[in-house]
Amino acid sequence: MEMTFRWYGANEEKIKLSEIRQIPGMKGIVGTLMDIPAGEVWPKDRIKALKEEIEANGMTLKVIESVNIHDDIKIGLPTRDQYIENYKQTIRNLAEFGIEVICYNFMPVFDWVKSDLDYKLADGSSTLAYIAKDIPEDPEEIIKKVEGSSNDFELPGWEPERLAQVKQLFEAYKDVDEAKLRENFAYFLKAIIPTCEEVGIKMAVHPDDPPYSIFGLPRVVKNRDDLDWICNVVDSPSNGITLCTGSIAERPDNDVYEILAEFCKRDRIPFAHVRNIKYINDNGLDFYEAPHKSEYGSLDMYKVLKAMYDNGFDGYIRPDHGRMIWGETGRPGYGLYDRALGAVYLNGLWEALEKADKK
Repeated sequence: MEMTFRWYGANEEKIKLSEIRQIPGMKGIVGTLMDIPAGEVWPKDRIKALKEEIEANGMTLKVIESVNIHDDIKIGLPTRDQYIENYKQTIRNLAEFGIEVICYNFMPVFDWVKSDLDYKLADGSSTLAYIAKDIPEDPEEIIKKVEGSSNDFELPGWEPERLAQVKQLFEAYKDVDEAKLRENFAYFLKAIIPTCEEVGIKMAVHPDDPPYSIFGLPRVVKNRDDLDWICNVVDSPSNGITLCTGSIAERPDNDVYEILAEFCKRDRIPFAHVRNIKYINDNGLDFYEAPHKSEYGSLDMYKVLKAMYDNGFDGYIRPDHGRMIWGETGRPGYGLYDRALGAVYLNGLWEALEKADKK
């Protein structure tokens, strides 16, 4: 297991690499190039510069999150083949600089949805929350709400050029149901996985967030059976999963521990996002993102990591979203302090599992 930390780049961050390096046990950065639109090839010189910047600060760059997929691929338009060729070239370019894992998602229009980016907890911290009744029926209203709470940071999956076309996107997806989206997903995987096998990269799909339909949009990465279908549609070690405990748990009928155990044992989880959530009523939908420690949320983090450890997980892991604490301000969910606490806590649990296993 190797602990990593998501970082958006010097031009997009107030957090410095030199600060991340000081987190005990922090080995690597999960990097990205946020300004490259979906569908364009990532230039080698930009990848090289990012890698050198991170390595100059004593950490590695082995995981990219995310290389976004153009909507024409998800919709299944004739133009998808050119965008797939561009994606394959990006895979080759990333592999040339030692990238091992690409995290991505296959969600239509929105990469994630929360009702509140500044949900206040009793201890005075703030976090992300999903309250079903606070999700407006008009998707343009949620866009305004998110943009108004972003603290002037660009949020992943909510890039301005994409959201400016939201009406057109909903129209384009009107005939795409789950069956069609799954068909288009299979087409994409069958096209790119041979390239991944050739250059030694693992694709790792992120579960849908939330893992059920919202605004009438289809969802195809929402539960154990969907993950099984993905792994089987192209049966290759290069076709894997970013197992996000928070996203999977947003659907309470998903058994997070069993899903982790199965797909770690099948060696299909090269990358994991580990975070806790707290259900806040009985409807099975409402929750907030809790501190990582088990007692504060609805997930048992010891059981999460034990399921991974006992079934051979040896990939990359990162604390996922964190609260805003100690007066910090910044990109919602991506402050420094609480994610640092989460990383140290997860490393401590992993050390205990390792030492108990050696007795």
